Amino acid sequence: MMADKKRVLVAEDNVALASVIRFNLERAGLAVTVAHNGRQAWEHAQKQPFDLVVTDQQMPEMTGCELCHLLRGDPAFAKIPIIMLTAKGMELELPRLRDELRISATFLKPFSPREVVQAVGDCLAAAAV
Repeated sequence: MMADKKRVLVAEDNVALASVIRFNLERAGLAVTVAHNGRQAWEHAQKQPFDLVVTDQQMPEMTGCELCHLLRGDPAFAKIPIIMLTAKGMELELPRLRDELRISATFLKPFSPREVVQAVGDCLAAAAV
């Protein structure tokens, strides 16, 4: 049954927040892999395909933007939806990042896990068309 589920990679260094996101996405019927830093997320991406990536921007070892650059350079991830989470919304040029890295949605912390789940569903539906 797991093979039928859409696979989501979540890169979030805050363990509690990663657990909340995982719980809500799994409850929505998705298969979730969690990485606690950008480098770990990149390693997961090298080993298996994902249908969507949710990434925090500010993480140790590799930022979300660095992860997105690597993902977009890989043909397997060039077109999959990416959702960016950040506490640094005022410091980042979000419109430029959305265009440059083809970010499907951004959420400023704190955010509603329900809204993230809705955005994930919407992105996966749009990608399936």
